[in-house]
Amino acid sequence: MAQRKSRREINAEATQRAIVESAARLFVEQGYAPTTVGQIASESGVAVQTIYNAVGSKRDLLIRVLDFAAAGDRAPRTVPSFMQEQAEAEPDPRKVIELLVDFWRGGLQRTAPIFEVIRQAAALDPDIAMLETERGQARLRNYRLAGRLLADRGDLREGLTPEAAAAIIFSLGHPESYRMLVLRSGWSTDRWAAWVTDALVAALLRGG
Repeated sequence: MAQRKSRREINAEATQRAIVESAARLFVEQGYAPTTVGQIASESGVAVQTIYNAVGSKRDLLIRVLDFAAAGDRAPRTVPSFMQEQAEAEPDPRKVIELLVDFWRGGLQRTAPIFEVIRQAAALDPDIAMLETERGQARLRNYRLAGRLLADRGDLREGLTPEAAAAIIFSLGHPESYRMLVLRSGWSTDRWAAWVTDALVAALLRGG
């Protein structure tokens, strides 16, 4: 049974969501560098110190904006927490892949504008460039867990290590791949989802 949240926790989450949603709007509309913490505070109706207390620095805000966009309605839960939960509960390896692709279909669409903000900011701000690298490394670590799950169940293609599986998942599900195929080349999300599902099944699973 899920633990009930206290009124204080509910209020804290509501405040954090208001801050993150305001930051997301301003980052997308104005860019990362021109947006100030003061503007975000004014937009979200809180004091500047509340932002530092509830979320952290401006860089922390950008991280949280990306986290919330990725998680969608399940925020503030993190993507790795609920995706691991779903994968472990699903015994069919193809359906595990379909769960991942279904998440990507919505998550990459929501995060595309935020990745564009990060891409532009990274060209001028070494700290944001490092953030881009850190996020990629985190995704790779999470995909290694997925590869390990498939390997432990005996579903991973013979000779394929969890590390190699993680690299395949990382490459096929990379935000840049989605951006080029869907946003730049005009693929529908259905076409993209079918392609990436088939590619993952063929590359990862026994008899795929």
